[in-house]
Amino acid sequence: MLKEERKSVILREVNLHNKVLSSDLCELLKVSEDTIRRDLLELEKEKKIIRVHGGALSKSFYLSLHSNSVYSLDGKQEIARKAISFLKNDMVVLSTGGTTIIEFAKIIPEELHATFITVSLPVAIEYTRHESIDVIFIGDKISKSSLISVGAHAVEQIRKIKADLCFVGVNALDIEHGLTDNDWEIVQIKKEIIKSSDKVIAPVITEKLDTHQRFKVCDIEEIDIIITEKDNQDPFFDKYKKIGVNIV
Repeated sequence: MLKEERKSVILREVNLHNKVLSSDLCELLKVSEDTIRRDLLELEKEKKIIRVHGGALSKSFYLSLHSNSVYSLDGKQEIARKAISFLKNDMVVLSTGGTTIIEFAKIIPEELHATFITVSLPVAIEYTRHESIDVIFIGDKISKSSLISVGAHAVEQIRKIKADLCFVGVNALDIEHGLTDNDWEIVQIKKEIIKSSDKVIAPVITEKLDTHQRFKVCDIEEIDIIITEKDNQDPFFDKYKKIGVNIV
C-alpha cells in the first residue's frame, strides 16, 4: 500500500472511531510502529489529526463543538431525526456522548418536557439550550479523548438512576462481538448506562457496523434498537434482523 493510501486509511479510522491506537493501526495495515509514527506525524503537520501518546484523536470531533466539521455529518443528522421519534413527555433519558448524539441534542423539540441525564460535556451543553427540559450532568474525571465523565463516582451515580431509555454512543458494533470500544473507562460507563435503562438505543452510522474494538460493552442482544442513516429495508441489515435486532 502506498503512503498516501495508508494515510487515507488511518484518517478514516481516526474519524470513524474518534480515537485509534498505534498498535491497532500496525496490525490493520501490516506495517511497523516506526511507519505508523511517521504517518501520524505527517497527518498532524497537515492538521488532520491530534496526535497523542500511543495513537491519535479525531480533529473532527473537537471541531464539532464549534462548527459543522463533523465526519459523515449528513448521515448523523438523519439518525438524529429518526431518534427524536422515540422521545415522549415526562421521560427520563440517559445518554453518553459522541457527534451523533450531539446532533440529536440540537434538535430536541421545543415543546418536549423531559429529563435528560448525560456524562458528556458537549451533549450537556446542547441540552441546556432547550428551555423546556431538565438537564442533569454526571460529573467525575473527564476523559480528554471523549469529553465524557469516567470513574467510580460516575459509575455509582448512574447505578442510582432508572431511565426510560438511553442513547448509547457507538464506537464499533457487530454480531459476533456486540458493542465494543477502545477505552476501558468509557466501557464501564456505557455498561452502567445500559443496565440502568429500560430501553437501549444505539444511534450509529452504517460504517461502524461490522467493526469491533478491544473491549466489550455488551452483547448485541442487549441493544433494543439500532438507528442508522440508511433505509432499514437495505439488504445489509438482513443478518441483524435475523437475530432479532430492530433496525430503524
